[in-house]
Amino acid sequence: MRVFKFGGASVKDAEAVKNVVNVLQTVGYENTLLVVSAMGKTTNAMEEVVNAYFKNKKDIPSKISNIVEYHNGIINDLFENKQHKIYKDFKVLIDEINGFLVWNKSPNYNFVYDQIVGYGELISTTIISAYLEKVGIANNWLDVRNYIKTDNSYRDTTVNWERTQANVADIDKKVLNITQGFLGSDDNNFTTTLGREGSDYTAAILAYCLNADSVTIWKDVPGVLNADPRYFKETQLLNNISYREAIELAFYGASVIHPKTLQPLQRKEIPLHVKSFLNPKDPGTTVGKGMGIEPKVPCFIVKKNQVLMKLSSLDFSFMVENNISEIFKLFHDFKIKVDLIQNSAISFSVCVDNKFGGLQDLLQQLKSKFKVVHHEDVSLYTIRHFNAQALESLVNGHEVLLEQRGKETVQLVVK
Repeated sequence: MRVFKFGGASVKDAEAVKNVVNVLQTVGYENTLLVVSAMGKTTNAMEEVVNAYFKNKKDIPSKISNIVEYHNGIINDLFENKQHKIYKDFKVLIDEINGFLVWNKSPNYNFVYDQIVGYGELISTTIISAYLEKVGIANNWLDVRNYIKTDNSYRDTTVNWERTQANVADIDKKVLNITQGFLGSDDNNFTTTLGREGSDYTAAILAYCLNADSVTIWKDVPGVLNADPRYFKETQLLNNISYREAIELAFYGASVIHPKTLQPLQRKEIPLHVKSFLNPKDPGTTVGKGMGIEPKVPCFIVKKNQVLMKLSSLDFSFMVENNISEIFKLFHDFKIKVDLIQNSAISFSVCVDNKFGGLQDLLQQLKSKFKVVHHEDVSLYTIRHFNAQALESLVNGHEVLLEQRGKETVQLVVK
């Protein structure tokens, strides 16, 4: 069995959905499970609904109207029969969103976020499943929340592998299945999410539990490139990458592969293919066992909107284990993701991602116990397999605030 994952860009409009059909007809869809993300920028639109719910409820109708209009446009382009069942099914999902916003009593932002944002995937898979049926491709729509069970750490949940494995065993491998990325459910059957870009991870979870032959992530790029083309002018396709190398790249922030995706695949040695949905016959990139990296060229990774903090003790005493453990506890409490650490005898520097917006409260806590200097809106660049030319290309024209260098990897924090 194969698992295919289609992201938001691959289903952003009616023509993109038709292209998914083209991909399936080109590469085959027997014994295949499709994992599909929300269409286009729907997750962002759903986040606007959540923000309106907490900040200005009068804006909710217009935010939901934008979502309805966008998806209705896609549905109208895909279905000539305006009495098709998809219109009713879509309305039911929108009614569920409105209903939740009325009856919900929880003030927990992360809980509300997961209950609302997850509808992007439920809507996209409902539309695509109906369209596949329309063009003669029989398929089985699955609610992934019935299969992937998690704890209740909303927005960044942890998978209960034992329960998930038991549930996934019920999936019929002999038919084309379609389900949602990004989502799971907790013990109370409330929706949970696996973190932004978590659909790749969903594909890996299901592949692991199904003992799949392979996972293919369909992207709008030829495969895994040595740099993000949004930020670097010249990029090169990586033909083969080992699991270990891919995990390193993902850890440092390579955007093509979700950091959690590779671990379950590696455990069962399930190959991962990253291919172009525009050119499905092209080989793309294969991630597998013992492949190293080919070609071996410098790989550039950038994380924007980072925060660099330098902490030192108020009395110039050493920054030792007690201080550092206290700092990391605060990072954990405020959900601050640490991307780079560097320490000396009396100072401790750290580059972090303020993903959940807890920075100001964190700084207030830190400044009560340490001397703190911080820089916001900095960029963290990582070069794997760096050479002098690659390093010079980054340093040139940038103010380097911090540099850390190892045998294979160099990291720079720059303004």
